[in-house]
Amino acid sequence: MTPPIVSLEQGSIPLLISIPHGGEYLPEPYARRMTPAARKLADTDWHLSRLYDFARRMGASMVRANYSRYVIDVNRPSDGGALYPGQTTTTLCPVATFHGEPVYLDPADVPGADETAQRVRDYWQPYHDTLAAELQRVRRQHGHVLMWEAHSIASELPYLFEGRLPDLNLGTFSGAACAPALREAAMAAAAAGPYSWVIDDRFKGGHITRHYGRPQDGVHVVQLEMAQCVYMDETEPYGYREDLADKLLPTLQAMVKNTYAALTRKG
Repeated sequence: MTPPIVSLEQGSIPLLISIPHGGEYLPEPYARRMTPAARKLADTDWHLSRLYDFARRMGASMVRANYSRYVIDVNRPSDGGALYPGQTTTTLCPVATFHGEPVYLDPADVPGADETAQRVRDYWQPYHDTLAAELQRVRRQHGHVLMWEAHSIASELPYLFEGRLPDLNLGTFSGAACAPALREAAMAAAAAGPYSWVIDDRFKGGHITRHYGRPQDGVHVVQLEMAQCVYMDETEPYGYREDLADKLLPTLQAMVKNTYAALTRKG
């Protein structure tokens, strides 16, 4: 069955979990143009809806993209502008995997301007329309909102970065996307756990964090890019590891809950 472009679960508290790269659906017209490496969808942010189920139980809203980031990356600006100038990154309509492998079998099949605009209209815009509407609803009801940008990535990707990533990579666009108290709460919870962590380093926050984070208007955004090895197998079939996830969850829950508590104290 063809999934909806975006799924929305409305909650009851001013907390929204955004999962822009968890989509596993790749329409056949696109898939047949792509390489075997791309059709594996290895660059998916696997299992995050399951991992963040505790946030649902808290009463959080959740917005999830259901189509693969290889169709379009909803965490990039719609005009294709670079988030990290001078660094190797993937594009609005990716042409290379995180391992540097080509996405398309034939270079002539790389989306041009017209096809990219069509994908923005059909896939990118619905995600952002849904996200913006839910943020507005929650903020109107509660006066403020914390959006937690949920991401994960393989821990070692030489094409994109040197060495091994820290386990937990927080991003607040160098503090511009949330109030200082929320940034400090996220850092304190990360530091209290057994995992390596950094903030506003390699991952400062993608387009969603930078665009929607307006603490002066009551919209606070924190991005967390997790190394996938802390909760899953990084090789096919990319299985969820309950033993690892059970160890991670106390720290992850503390990060989300403590940051949310800082929001409510600001209230």
